[in-house]
This record gives sequence, structure tokens and C-alpha cells, in this order.
Amino acid sequence: MKKERVLITGCGGMLGQAVYSVFTEKYKNVLATDIDLNESWLSRMDVRDIYECEKTFIAFKPDIVLHLAALTDLEYCESNPDDTWGTNSLGTENIALLAKKYNPLMINISTAGIFGGEKEFYSDFDFPNPLNYYAKSKYHGECFVEKYLSKYFTFRAGWMMGGGIKKDKKFINKIYAQIKSGKTELFVVDDKFGTPTYTFDFAKAISKVIETEFYGTYNQVCSGHCNRFEVATEFINLLDLSNKIKITTVNSNFLIKEYFAPRPHSEQLINLKLITRGINYMRDWKVCLKEYSKSFKSDLEK
Repeated sequence: MKKERVLITGCGGMLGQAVYSVFTEKYKNVLATDIDLNESWLSRMDVRDIYECEKTFIAFKPDIVLHLAALTDLEYCESNPDDTWGTNSLGTENIALLAKKYNPLMINISTAGIFGGEKEFYSDFDFPNPLNYYAKSKYHGECFVEKYLSKYFTFRAGWMMGGGIKKDKKFINKIYAQIKSGKTELFVVDDKFGTPTYTFDFAKAISKVIETEFYGTYNQVCSGHCNRFEVATEFINLLDLSNKIKITTVNSNFLIKEYFAPRPHSEQLINLKLITRGINYMRDWKVCLKEYSKSFKSDLEK
């Protein structure tokens, strides 16, 4: 049976914008939900409430449920563990249980943060060792999906970039916000390593990989690896601000008051399974950042 009806949870965030764009082009019926109705195309659904979710499953009858809903601010999660467990773990368990009951294909989004940083690089087969509440809650979510479902996809993302000025809550927009506020010197850590992940590449790749029916858990990040300083430098260069903005490298302790949640030294992923199976559709992070930076450069030129 051709899959045509897609239910998306947590679609109001930075990844949701890309997923909604990609999946509405490909599928006839897409129901995008969130608890923050910040777009006209969003309907309300709270993944923490299994009964509310079940009503949506019964009414919409999804063929695919794409589970994006999560709390992703590490400091908020560290300060609010109950809310974090309720959204990221229980919310994922709720969707997995309903997927088991009503039989749509579940697509779950996880994170490189589940690894502890003991190694420089992590393949799909390395064992998780989450350090903070965000990562722990996401790892429990992975476990619930694997426990209840035999046919599912879990995709682990790295340092997410996307959503633009309006919705990007991560590193790129934090750097841009400092620039817009008039700062001419940025303090950026050089002791944290990861793999950028462009939301549009991530969403497009999901739409292709799920067609294979090669179910399971996948690392899915852009190619290339870097530290935060390298990302900031590349971004500043793309904005043509290298002569106006100074980037000073610091270690993580310099920013410990603001970013107090434990973070791994390295969360660099390798898309081993995708590459080996010939279904790795992720581009190099520098190519993606160049594309993504255009909207910020246009905003600067206004």
C-alpha cells in the first residue's frame, strides 16, 4: 500500500520547517502538529498526552508518523529534568506505543549527543554514554522505539543548522545574534568537536532512506568534521565579515556559567551504515553552510 498520510510531531521548530517543506511536496496529506502554533499550517498535539495523541491517530489515520517533538535546549533540560523526561522520553514512548497499536511507520529523530566523547568519532554501532539530561532522555527515546517496534527508523543528527533567523535556536543563529547586536569580538570554544547537520539535507535524506525499507537506527550528518571555532570562522567568512569581526578562541570553562550542561569533548558521527548501503545523501557541511548563510547575508544587507 502506498504511504500517503504523514503525521509530524513537534513541527514548529527549526527542523520542522524543512521537514514540512520536503514532505508536503512528496505526500498528499500531511498533518503537522506542535504545542506552539507558530505557523498557520500547524495543528495542536502534545506528545506528553497519550490520549490526545491517540485521538489524532484515530482521526487522521497516518501511514507515517515523523516524530520531531523534543526539548533541545541543553541548559533548560539540565534545569528541568522532569519536563525533559516527560517530553523527550515519555513523549517518544507514547508515539511508539501508538505506532505499535495503529501500525504507521515511525520515524524518530535522535542526536549525536547520546555519545560521551571518549572517542573522536562514533559510528552507528558505538555504545551510547549520554552525559546530560537532554542526551539521556533522547537515548531512552531510542530504546523505547526499538523496544516496541520491529519496523522503524531512528536518525541521529549532529550540530543542527537550519530554520533561519526566525527559528534557528542553535549555534549559527547565536553567533549571528551577537553580530547583529554590534559585537566585534566573538568568544568561541575550540575544544568541542562535532558534525554539522543541515536541516534540509536531513529532511530530504530521510524521505529517500525510508523508501528502502532498510529499517533501523542510522547516524545521519553532513560529511566533514570540525570544532565550534571552525564553524564560526567559516560562517564569518561567508558573511564577508572577517575584517570586521574578531574571533577569539576559548575553552569551555570560559563559558561555563552560560553553558553549564555537561557536553562531550567529541560527538563527531560517521554515517557508516548509510555509506556502506549506498544511501548516504548528506552533503559536506561547508557546502550546506554556504547555502544556509545566504539568508543571513541578505538580512545583513537590508
